[in-house]
Amino acid sequence: MAQANEPLLKRTIKKNQLRQIIPLADSTIWEMEQRGQFPRRFLLSPRCVVWDLGEVEAWLALRRAKPIARAAPPDVRKRISRPVKSSDRSEGRSFLEP
Repeated sequence: MAQANEPLLKRTIKKNQLRQIIPLADSTIWEMEQRGQFPRRFLLSPRCVVWDLGEVEAWLALRRAKPIARAAPPDVRKRISRPVKSSDRSEGRSFLEP
């Protein structure tokens, strides 16, 4: 039997409804689920995956109450594929000069 403070009927949402609530990529949500940082999905049938709306709303409330710090900008000097040349920037040359 359900407890007094727990609702009798929990609402579930499908992936397209989750996307409207949580503006994250599917891969980001999946990775967060694997790390235990996002409510887990569950199967209603072999082809129907849903999330508990109450858990998703609680996750959003927790994120709002304790915001995450913004990530530091990348250090472009550590690029491997296209490193930034320090001599071009320090001399102040134009790309149009011969």
